[in-house]
Amino acid sequence: MSVPDLATPRLLLRPLALADAPAIQHAFARWEIVRFLADRVPWPYPEDGALAFLRDAALPAMAQGREWHWSLRPRQEPGRLIGVISLMDDPDNNRGFWIVPEWQGRGLMTEAAEAVTAYWFDVLGKPRLRVPKAAANIASSRISARGGMRMVATEERGYVSGRLPSEIWEITRAEWLARRGDAAG
Repeated sequence: MSVPDLATPRLLLRPLALADAPAIQHAFARWEIVRFLADRVPWPYPEDGALAFLRDAALPAMAQGREWHWSLRPRQEPGRLIGVISLMDDPDNNRGFWIVPEWQGRGLMTEAAEAVTAYWFDVLGKPRLRVPKAAANIASSRISARGGMRMVATEERGYVSGRLPSEIWEITRAEWLARRGDAAG
């Protein structure tokens, strides 16, 4: 199954492609973006970091149907990549995202998270969505709470900024459908 384009009222979500490497490289290599990402992200970010991520990790996982990655683009500027959102078929780690700081605080990631969560449940038919996050990442916790998720566990995990207290947030498919008013689905 190929990864489809998705859309929200203000965003276009396009499947990642190798051609996105320069835009990701330019936007991503900032401490305020990477500090709460998993410690598998290299830091300082290498000059070929985005190319290596796309070529060696994201695109092969997408081709194998294990991961789904989208670039975030404003509808009014579809050529401008402002972030990435991903779904992964991994235990306790099903969604991750980043958005450049100058586009934060506008509710755009909430829109993107809603769109990919719908894809997770409606298209992929997954039974639950689990999202880990650094406890200090309050903005990410707010996005999960607005999406109907609840914190179900705490633990320590490795992030680019070091080992930190972490939270696991979850929503089940039944909860997602009930929240949408589609309990029969």
